[in-house]
Amino acid sequence: MEKSKIFIVLFSFLLYFTSLRAESSEKLQQLAFSAGQGLVKSHYNFGVYNTSGQGLNNNYAEALICYRLMAAEGLAVGQNNLGAAYAHGHGVTQNYTEAVKWYRQAAAKGLAQAQFNLGVMYEHGQGVPKSYALASQWYRLAVAQTDAATQPDLALMADMKQGISQSDIADVKSYQEAAEKGVASGENNLGAMFEMGKGVRKDYAEALRLYRRAALQGLAQAQYNIGAIYQNGRGVPQNNEEAIQWFRLAAAQGLAQAQYALGWMVSQGQGAVQSDSEAVKWFTIAARQDVAKANAIYKSGQKFKKTYSLAAEWYSLAAAKNIEQPLFNFDSGYYSQARANDKNHREAVEWYSRTDIHGVPQAHYNLAALYYQGKGIKQDFAEAAKHYGHAAALGFAMAQSDLGAMYYQGEGVQQNYKEAVRWFRLAARQGHALGQFNLARMYYQGQGVRQNFAEAKKYYRLAAIQGLPPAQFNLANWYYNGGEGVRQNYAEATGWYRLAAQKGLPLAQFNLGAIYYKGEGVQKNNFEAVQWYWLAAQQGLANAQYNLGWMYANGEGVQKNNAEALKWFRMAADQGDAHAQCNLGWLYAQALGVQKDYTEAQKWYRFSAVQGNPNAQYYLGEMLEKGEGLPQNKTEARQWYRLAAEQGLSAAKAALLIP
Repeated sequence: MEKSKIFIVLFSFLLYFTSLRAESSEKLQQLAFSAGQGLVKSHYNFGVYNTSGQGLNNNYAEALICYRLMAAEGLAVGQNNLGAAYAHGHGVTQNYTEAVKWYRQAAAKGLAQAQFNLGVMYEHGQGVPKSYALASQWYRLAVAQTDAATQPDLALMADMKQGISQSDIADVKSYQEAAEKGVASGENNLGAMFEMGKGVRKDYAEALRLYRRAALQGLAQAQYNIGAIYQNGRGVPQNNEEAIQWFRLAAAQGLAQAQYALGWMVSQGQGAVQSDSEAVKWFTIAARQDVAKANAIYKSGQKFKKTYSLAAEWYSLAAAKNIEQPLFNFDSGYYSQARANDKNHREAVEWYSRTDIHGVPQAHYNLAALYYQGKGIKQDFAEAAKHYGHAAALGFAMAQSDLGAMYYQGEGVQQNYKEAVRWFRLAARQGHALGQFNLARMYYQGQGVRQNFAEAKKYYRLAAIQGLPPAQFNLANWYYNGGEGVRQNYAEATGWYRLAAQKGLPLAQFNLGAIYYKGEGVQKNNFEAVQWYWLAAQQGLANAQYNLGWMYANGEGVQKNNAEALKWFRMAADQGDAHAQCNLGWLYAQALGVQKDYTEAQKWYRFSAVQGNPNAQYYLGEMLEKGEGLPQNKTEARQWYRLAAEQGLSAAKAALLIP
């Protein structure tokens, strides 16, 4: 059985890029920009979404305008973003073939993210014939030019692909420092790096030495890792007896992975006397933790008796942790991430479709989730709604909330806000955080129920207290803005933003940074603002990237650094942020942090100007009037001046007065 490597996080300021599918397009407030394109601080509210985290009613039209313009100019980032829009159906009809076309153009220009995305399309056979060989080639091209410190999302995802390794020297250095101080987790993590050859030369002997040092301090993960080394014979003679001893030590400390490994070896009679009863004991102990792999006891009639009552219990545990399919196979150990998902999902569909478990609400719920996501079976919202309905009728709160989301969106059922409210309410009464959150949203919007801000606040708070970041964020927005039955309270807003930010919600991190910058409810602290902007920027939030660039450009909270400012402005500009595009143009025009380049300057000014940015319209007009970076054209220059003047820009008004 191949082990799944366990790392213990010592400390890290890097958060992985995520897609904020739950973010709605509704802007509650956007503060005015400071002179020279100052800080942008927008407040968003999260709308209704389902258990899988998929948000409803997103609006991508504005971004598409810029992506198409950038793609037409031959910019790889624009081509990649346009491909992503087609791949996910964001603002356009989902079209994998069109997505592949744009990804391929960007990938051919060497854009790592596009190469990675093209690999995904080949891996899943979306828009192209499925080919793991071609997928691997594109993944390798992407990884070869990716800096894990600056693009941790790509580094992480590529590392999960079969046959691809991603070195990370920075992590090795961090673990070495901890190991030298005798920190067990540092020794364990450094051992893992040596075992996998990440950031260092692969060395099983050194890995084993470091694991032993950590294991002797009682670290369960290290004990498990030693067991796996002996089980697989890595750098040492294969020895099941030695392996099982280490697995027992780790299992006794409650490590679910070791408990599974121990159960597996006992079931096979490897290193111990074969015993089905002991194997079931360890599988059950492990499953009753939060791993909950529901098919561990069921083995197609081999050795283990089909026990549906226990399986149902495990379904319940899995569902409570939002795990919708079994992830473990006795014949091959853990599925490899790259190749086995399709098979895994198909087996899950077969399992959950069995007629003899149709009275189990978790089976209906999990089958609905597979139909909804199109995993292992053709995507079918109507079938998903049917099975959510079966589970919901049996009182399963997660299904009730998701069924409400389907009625809200009109997916697989006729759109019906009142019916959505009914199911959200049933889930909320059982204390389900998403049900409470969605019900709050319905009260806030007055959809399917009479608008009632007091009820909305009540249910937002209930969900927020349970730790749901979108609820914490919406509640924070409410306190920040005030009104609608809530008195403005910056201190209260800051508290809720902080809770959501600490859980990694980038919009909350961004707003918390802005609060520190403005000194609202807290003492003004530019250094603290930079830290929160940085966390949000690392997750790909364009506004945060822009603000971070602004801080570097002006030396606020950090040492002034135009090159660093240009880097962050470029990241935001690549996402279509008009303000970042304008500032990027300015840096190129003024030779700040980069060599002067009027061609680049006018290009970025134009991208920003067509989105209506008055400063960019003025600067573009100025370059046209002077013939900088493009042929002189005073007529077109005045057109841009006029557009900027109509938005109140005094410099543009003055330019129009000159004959």
